[in-house]
Amino acid sequence: MVTAVEDARLDEWHAEFDAAARRPLRTRFRYAFVYTYKPVLDDAEYRSFDTTAAYREWCAHKLPSWLGYGPTV
Repeated sequence: MVTAVEDARLDEWHAEFDAAARRPLRTRFRYAFVYTYKPVLDDAEYRSFDTTAAYREWCAHKLPSWLGYGPTV
């Protein structure tokens, strides 16, 4: 059963979607991606590893756990 509140939220969601769809593609792309600084990962131009095991070990020891690159997420 759909309530009046759910109907209102759905109508609001549709209105927001329609407004976004009318924006130029360049504008939609500008607001679609949000840059988030990732400590350690963003601090060097690039990194390379000889093995996947070496990469995984580096991730486990160097990256904050909240980034999700560790052995257990």
